[in-house]
Amino acid sequence: MPVVKLDDCELYYEEFGEGRPLVLVAGLGGVGAYWNAQLEEFSRHFRVIIHDHRGTGRSSRSKIAYSIEQMAADTIGLMDALEIEEADFVGHSTGAAIAQVLATTHPERLGRIVMASAWTKADGFFRRCFEVRRELLRNAGPEAYIKATPIFLHPSWWIRDNIAAIEKGESEVYGSNLDIDIMDSRIDALLNFDWTDRLGDIDKDVLVLGVRDDHLTPAYFSNELAAMIPDAKLIIMEDGAHAASQTKPDVFNRIVLDFLLEGEAT
Repeated sequence: MPVVKLDDCELYYEEFGEGRPLVLVAGLGGVGAYWNAQLEEFSRHFRVIIHDHRGTGRSSRSKIAYSIEQMAADTIGLMDALEIEEADFVGHSTGAAIAQVLATTHPERLGRIVMASAWTKADGFFRRCFEVRRELLRNAGPEAYIKATPIFLHPSWWIRDNIAAIEKGESEVYGSNLDIDIMDSRIDALLNFDWTDRLGDIDKDVLVLGVRDDHLTPAYFSNELAAMIPDAKLIIMEDGAHAASQTKPDVFNRIVLDFLLEGEAT
């Protein structure tokens, strides 16, 4: 099993393809398998690295106070272990928050950055969504939490058309054997995150990619984020909801690759 050993944990990771490194970082679920719909296409152009966040999947289930800054430090630890000095970076949701941290604390380690389905800081709507998810986790249990997750992430039509696949693969894509205390702490990490005071310091090529019908991190967050990052490019997909990388992979992949490969041509 491919793992890297950090000072206090092990991170499970996988690599695909060759060339310039491209780090894909998943959202709250934390498992690298979230990116299955991107791996074939992206690995034609890049050395793609995915990993399971600490506390999820096949990585160490550390009993710590989780934070976005800690997740960013783990990502740098992974890059160090794999001897990756610089990589392009695509972060989804929580992964996009990690990108905000790294773009200001370790800008020399990142090339072009995609922040997909991102948010700036928790507002009343965002907080209510994650409080509901926390209540499901704590009071109904991990199985109910996992079963409800597609409702927050996917459009109704996609759930309708893919219900069998969702039920077969949800533990792989959303994480299995959830530790309630760890996930509770990871939700706190999202609710406590606020990097808005530092976004103006980002001096990188950034694409902020939102989705018009995202009902977990609404498109207004993407508009706000792009306005706060100097010279950021903003694209809003018409549909696909929060997990548009899964529900509209052809559109998502084309947009992201066009942006990343534009950097290769310059």
